[in-house]
Amino acid sequence: MHVDYTILYRSLPVIIVLIIVESVFLMKEKREDTNNFISSFVMVLCNFPLSTIANGLGLYLFAVIYHFRIFTISPHYWWIWAFLFFADEFSYYWYHRMAHQIRFLWASHKVHHSSQKFTLTSGLRVTWTSGFTGSYLFWAWMPFIGIQPYMVLFMKSISAIYQFWIHTETIHKMPKWFEAFFNTPSHHRIHHSSDIAYLDKNHGGTMIIFDKLFGTYQEEIFKPKYGLTCDIHSSNPFVIELDGWKNLLNDIKKSENWKDRFHYLFDSPGWSPDGSSKTSKQLQKEILKEKDTKSNSEDSKRTNNGYFVSTIL
Repeated sequence: MHVDYTILYRSLPVIIVLIIVESVFLMKEKREDTNNFISSFVMVLCNFPLSTIANGLGLYLFAVIYHFRIFTISPHYWWIWAFLFFADEFSYYWYHRMAHQIRFLWASHKVHHSSQKFTLTSGLRVTWTSGFTGSYLFWAWMPFIGIQPYMVLFMKSISAIYQFWIHTETIHKMPKWFEAFFNTPSHHRIHHSSDIAYLDKNHGGTMIIFDKLFGTYQEEIFKPKYGLTCDIHSSNPFVIELDGWKNLLNDIKKSENWKDRFHYLFDSPGWSPDGSSKTSKQLQKEILKEKDTKSNSEDSKRTNNGYFVSTIL
């Protein structure tokens, strides 16, 4: 059975046309700017040779692992492809979630969140280093159980193509049944938000079911503010691509012991030994604590007012 695992590259003409159409529309409404457009395009163009190398290394890794497979799974049954679809989504979910919770992986992934716009163009902001940080290991279990390497790469490409269209504000909501199971622009807008309440939510690729199963789902309640909690104030693609690594290395250099260096590498983004910067979970806990304090204070006022009124009566 022949499967074209270069399908992602073959889809580029359609992707480019859709980007141009949306960009022209948004620029007329002054909702897109030239710098964002150019930066994103330069990033994806520079990524082509790097992703080719990374994909080659990933395919080689899968081939080596496949050699030691515990089963031999034939690609000629439809249910194998159904299983592969969910297996790829499961792997992507955990890779994506860990890319937000492990600083070493976030140094690469933050590039994708760097735009303060949410457009098809900004969706092209792909990291140049992700393929070299071990991201393929999240899919390594698949060739080990007997799924052929080219099948894994093909399904990863299908997922990447699907995720292209969800980077837009042009589409408000999909039908309820679709929103219930699949990743949509509404779900993904939350993921790209820098609002504290929305941080580290909706990590799914093609589907939203694993977010609902593992407690990271968040519905779109208010309009998100896009970008990073600490934005990169530059349109230079090289500055944007290397910002995460530069900050990580600076934190490691200033560390006084190996324990702190370990935490900077593998703890959540925002971790600091003295609490001078905070992780998304810490920030969200602070908001909940403030809400509880405010709620208790309001309850107390209502009780006191009630007592005062009843006393007067």
